[in-house]
This record gives sequence, C-alpha cells and structure tokens, in this order.
Amino acid sequence: MPLAVYILGLSVFALGTSEFMLSGLLPPIADDMNVSIPQAGLLISAFAIGMVVGAPLLAVATLRLPRRTTLIALISVFGLGQVAGALAPTYEVLFASRVVSALACAGFWAVGAAVAIAMVPVNQRARAMAVMIGGLSIANVLGVPMGAFLGEHLGWRSAFWAVGVASAVALVGVVTRIPHIPLPERKPQLRQELAIYRDRQVWLAIVITALAAGGVFCAFSYLAPLLTDVAGLDSGWVPWILGLFGVGALIGTTIGGRVADAHLFGVLLSGITASTVFLAALALFASSQVAVVALAFLLGLSAFFTAPALNARMFNVAGAAPTLAGATTTAAFNLGNTSGPWLGGTVIDADFGFASTAWAGAAMTVLALAAVAVSLRLQRGGDGDGVSRSRLIAKSAAGADRAARPGRTSPAAGTAAECAAGAQGPSPTQP
Repeated sequence: MPLAVYILGLSVFALGTSEFMLSGLLPPIADDMNVSIPQAGLLISAFAIGMVVGAPLLAVATLRLPRRTTLIALISVFGLGQVAGALAPTYEVLFASRVVSALACAGFWAVGAAVAIAMVPVNQRARAMAVMIGGLSIANVLGVPMGAFLGEHLGWRSAFWAVGVASAVALVGVVTRIPHIPLPERKPQLRQELAIYRDRQVWLAIVITALAAGGVFCAFSYLAPLLTDVAGLDSGWVPWILGLFGVGALIGTTIGGRVADAHLFGVLLSGITASTVFLAALALFASSQVAVVALAFLLGLSAFFTAPALNARMFNVAGAAPTLAGATTTAAFNLGNTSGPWLGGTVIDADFGFASTAWAGAAMTVLALAAVAVSLRLQRGGDGDGVSRSRLIAKSAAGADRAARPGRTSPAAGTAAECAAGAQGPSPTQP
C-alpha cells in the first residue's frame, strides 16, 4: 500500500474529528454563544448537509484540476475553517465556519478517494479505502474523546485549535507525499461523468450505503441518553463507551478492508445482517449495562466492517467516473448520517423511548439488506454494469491505451479509476 494512501488516512483523521467532536461540545458551546442546545445541535446538521451538498459540487468544480493541487487547496480551506470556528465571536460566524469546513471536507473525501483508488491495483481498492476509513475510525477512538476532554478542561475553542493543528500536519503530508497524478490526455467531461447516474446499480449502491450507515447512526446518535437514562450508567462512562465503539470500528475497518476485495457481496450481506441483529439486541436489552456496553463495541465493528465494501462497490459500478464516484459515496454516507439521527429523534419525540431508536435503525438496515439482494440478483443476471457504464469504461480504456506505459500488456486490465485519472501505477494482478 503506497505511503500516500496513509497520508490520506491521516488527513481523514482530522476531518473526522471535526465532524463528530461537536457531540461532546454542545453544552459549553450553547452556554458561550447564548443559544439553546437544539440550536447548537444545528451545527452538527449543518456539517452533515454541507457534506451531502459539497461532495458532488466540489467534485464537479474540480473535475479538470490537478488532483494533488486540489487536495492541497481543500485541506488548507478546511484548516482555516477550524481557525475561524475557534475565533468565532458569534453563533452565526461559527455556523458559517462549519458550513465552509463541511464543503472542504466533502471535497477532500471525494477527491482523496479517487486518488487512493487510482494509486492501487483493482484488487486492492477496498483495502485502500479501509486505510482512509481507518482515519475516521481512529478519529472516533482518539479524536472525539480528546475533543471532549479539551472542551471540558480548556474550553470548547481549544478543540477547534487542536483540529487546526492536525490539519496543518495533514497539509504537510499532502504537500510532501502525495504524488503528481497527471490528468488523462482526454480531459474528463462532465456529461460523461454524469452518465453514471443512468445506471440503476449506482442508485442501488447509494441506497444501500445511506440505509446501512443511517441504521447504525440512528441508534448511535442517541447512545449517550440510552446509556444513562435506560441502562442506568453514570455519565462518566459515556466517553469510554463511545471510544469502545471507535475501537470496534477500527477493528472492523481492518478486517473488512482485507476481505471485501475478494468477497464484496459476502461482506455486505454479513456485515449489514450483523448490524441488524445487534440493533435488535440493543432494543431488547437496553436496560442491561453489560449488554449495551458489549453491543456498542459490536455495532462499531459491524458498521465499519461493511464500510470498505460500500466504498469499493460504488467505484466498481461507477469506476469510469472516479471523482463523482467518490463524491457520491461521501454524499450517500452523509445522507445516512443525516436521515438516521432524524428518524431516531422522530421516534423519541413520539414518546417511544430511547431504546426505540435501535428498532428504527434495524428497520433501515433490513431495507439495506433488501437493496443488496436486488443488486446481487441484477449482477448475477448480467445487468451488473448497465449499458451507460459499459460505454463509459470503454472510452476510459481507450484513453488509457494511448497513455499506457511500455510493458503493460493489457491496459484494459487497469482499474477504471486509474484510466480516468491517468495514473501510471503498477498493473493489477486480477485472476
């Protein structure tokens, strides 16, 4: 695995810490900004919505720009967004800084994913994505609890400064370690990239990703009150149990990334099924302290075990448009991160209790399983790629044939992402 992929993972650590750390900083932010906690909570929604909107917009806006330059610009804007948040004199300025940070974060995810895919053979796609997602897992293990710790002892603004420093470190890594990936001889065409949305497998991949992520985060977003109000744990245990979720996420990402390339649908079916079972168990045994602690770990494990396969699936069905594929995956995950907590809040407002969020999440993952079954049936029926995608890949392969370096016997054997990005990586060794 190229060192540059790990640099992207380091960058994602900073992005992920900023995205999720506000869950532990809402009370002090609300007090300092003289707003209610629900108003402070809108800062989280603003970031998620910014990710949904920003991923495709930034992907399209930077389609013809050099990948390395784009990554440098985006991580710089993200870091400045953290500084602006740390210095924000009013709630409105803080809100604006979160939106700007989210847009930069979304763009970096989309372009970074395309770069990571372009630097590895086709049989290492899921593993490369696992490294990037691993940065997000470590953010949940270390970054988010550390942000809560800094917020409690040094004020919430110190957490923003810390992420700003992490962004600066990531910037140095991107500048010094990300190679220059030349654009293909034939510049990417927006109309050609947008053609991937004619493929129903692409839409199925979006639905699966949003439902699988949303189901887990429907319950996870309200895990803290479930732990204290239903299971009866002291609030001091909450950061540790959230960290335990992150440990499970890190282990799941590592295992899933190594297995998904060879058994993609097997990982999707087993991982989402496991999440469904764990969510149902959480709803049934929410009053058991031992059970909820164990299930927090297992949910992190199952959710992030599935994540590399979800990413790789999108690149498989939309590989001829790698930038939009990465952007679409980012948007799909954040659709889940937005819709899941919304559904959880809806059932709580309906007086079904905090444990009901796990039932609602399980309903979402069951729908995700149904979508996986449909996608697999289409794949086995010979409709796994779609006519439009086949045409796109044919064009990409033709462009790669002109740019192929000596010694590559079959340009068509390269990854579609590599062809589209013009990367000159080693030839894949597919069976």
